[in-house]
Amino acid sequence: MSPTRLEVALSTDLYELTMASSYHTLGHAGRAVFSLFVRKFPENRHFLVAAGIAELLERLVELRFEEEALRFLATLPGLRRSFVDSLVHFRFRGDIWAVQEGTVVFPDEPILEVEAPIDQAQIIETLVLNSVHYATLVATKAARCVLVAPGKTLVDFGLRRTPSLDAGLTAARAAYLAGFAATSNVLAGERYGIPVSGTVAHSYIESFPSELDAFRAFARTYPGDPILLIDTYDTLRGAEHAIIVARELTQEGRRVRAVRLDSGDLAELSRAVREILDRAGFRDIQIFASGGLDEYEIAELEAKRAPIDGYGVGSRLGTSADAPLADMAYKLVEYEGQPVLKLSTGKRTLVGAKQVWRRVGADGRYVEDLIALRDEPAPGPDWIPLLRPVMRDGEIVETSTLGQARAHHREEMQRFPEWMRSLRPVERYPVRLSQRLAQLQSEAERRVRSREGL
Repeated sequence: MSPTRLEVALSTDLYELTMASSYHTLGHAGRAVFSLFVRKFPENRHFLVAAGIAELLERLVELRFEEEALRFLATLPGLRRSFVDSLVHFRFRGDIWAVQEGTVVFPDEPILEVEAPIDQAQIIETLVLNSVHYATLVATKAARCVLVAPGKTLVDFGLRRTPSLDAGLTAARAAYLAGFAATSNVLAGERYGIPVSGTVAHSYIESFPSELDAFRAFARTYPGDPILLIDTYDTLRGAEHAIIVARELTQEGRRVRAVRLDSGDLAELSRAVREILDRAGFRDIQIFASGGLDEYEIAELEAKRAPIDGYGVGSRLGTSADAPLADMAYKLVEYEGQPVLKLSTGKRTLVGAKQVWRRVGADGRYVEDLIALRDEPAPGPDWIPLLRPVMRDGEIVETSTLGQARAHHREEMQRFPEWMRSLRPVERYPVRLSQRLAQLQSEAERRVRSREGL
């Protein structure tokens, strides 16, 4: 469900508007550059996967203050009526530079930068953060699941516990971007073309006189090759019942595609079920596991060589349970061509409009990143720029399809050092500042300290 124009316009924090109102009254309308970045990663994250940028661009194109929104804003304290009236003509006319969705980013690296009149750039702050923050966290968790289960089928099951229906769409898209094969979210399938997957719940099994009756009923009514949920009562007995149905379907030229485990000791149960299936001659029936999984449980199952072919990942993915918050910030870094910065302890900002360069080694792997000023030339022939113009004067000039972002992310992960595949690496990917940026940063800090008497 795309938000309405009213929802987009009013989905902001009041202080964005009070600042813009003051700017409007003062005629304070210089060109500003704001940078979106993450200051410090959660303890258990050593990279993030950028996502949500396409949704942000679409929202900015739709951003209008129509009559209903203006009527409400006129009732709020702190907003001058002349400012509210001026919003009838509001259109975002800024430029945006951004990394491609699916790009891996590190602390302090700009995910995107906005260049626009300061009131416009200020008004969109909440939209920027809301669009990118949650999507990036989910994409990152999904990427970690993919890393620990190479070659396995991963399916997003998170819709029922995401913060909202819209969040469920965002999560499904972010997970697919990061390498998941499918989603249970039907609307995400319609909206984004993501393959949709699902079978039955335990309630279906419980509604029949017996588990075998339930399996037979589902196989009879399901138009394809069914996946049977075998852990409602006793998992091993469920596997035997699945074999009975598999033999019956074989007579019809059909098959049981997989069995699903949703509880218990998944490693031990999967081994026992695999043995039962193989002994009966059904080596082609796959085993799919679900039930409170995320990258940590999946990594443990993979380390135990559990014979599991695919995983359903739900609640912990849709809430990014172990890292639900990143210290993502949107900060002014340049105003009217002059560098500006924040000096607060732990919250210093890097000045100026920037570019991030990524060096490719002789083996095709990424070696290091360099944060530089945007107008600096490439550091050398083996460096690639990460930020590129995606919006000019409020018009989208470049965007990736979900398929392109997915392919880009897959290539990204293949080109990073092998140690980055660990959930808890002992190394840190090197990111440094260019000499020019470091010098401009130092000069700006000295100037502010002198001006403010610090």
